[in-house]
Amino acid sequence: MNTLAIDIGGTKFSIAAFDGDRMIRRESDSTDREGGRDWMLARIVGIARDWQRELKFDSCGIGFGGPVDFAEQRVFRSTHVGGWGDFPLRDELQRTLGLPAIMDNDANVGALGEARYGAGRGYTSIFYMTLSTGIGGGIYIDGRIWRGADSYAGELGHLTIRPDGPLCLCGAYGCFERMCSGLWLERDHGRSAKELMRDAEFVRRYVVDLALGLKACIMLLNPARIVIGGGIGKAGDALFVPLRDELRRRITDWSAARIDVVPAELADDSVLYGALALTGELRAK
Repeated sequence: MNTLAIDIGGTKFSIAAFDGDRMIRRESDSTDREGGRDWMLARIVGIARDWQRELKFDSCGIGFGGPVDFAEQRVFRSTHVGGWGDFPLRDELQRTLGLPAIMDNDANVGALGEARYGAGRGYTSIFYMTLSTGIGGGIYIDGRIWRGADSYAGELGHLTIRPDGPLCLCGAYGCFERMCSGLWLERDHGRSAKELMRDAEFVRRYVVDLALGLKACIMLLNPARIVIGGGIGKAGDALFVPLRDELRRRITDWSAARIDVVPAELADDSVLYGALALTGELRAK
């Protein structure tokens, strides 16, 4: 059984083919923000149709980098790439590729990927945070994603951690995403997030805000493990050692909540493996 998996982000998109649980093809490209939705759809469909000349796909799973109405299978919007507002992406890909498809936001899909195939294996609950162009969160509990009443659970990026902080793209001030995401790190500091993560003094200051956001997650959800994916999540011990230290200082003294924060095991492929797992919901219907 072959599955098509798609990861649409603010910085790049990736597409993979799976034979069962084994990834057999993968292609990725940078996002052309000026080209917007039409450019990206044309690239994705072009790659998929090229693969369909040799492979017969049974289903398609999609992780989208922005809020998704899961029940309606529509993109709500993207704050990073234009043209996606209220767009029926699932329906469009079903029509153009002739495949049954299912979609969720990339953080939920990444959580599913890490829970089933990565750093969350063996844990009954994980919180997955994508720390990249933006910040998103996915909640995995007892074998499934918890999406909340209206598909918008886990939107950790727009918790306010600095009420007197700078303006976020969402219109609020001092959001977690505004203080800690890759987009704003580069704009505010003039260096890429990758470069900044090599500056120990910068990281020491940065993890204070990062820990404030994660403290909210730990105190509210008490997950068995927190898994951090996305580009910044690949910084390794340079980020995770001071982050864990800061979290120990921040977590309320009387709380016995665990502080188990690790990088995503699947790295850039968390969402692709999650998209594979997501297609199981098609077969369950």
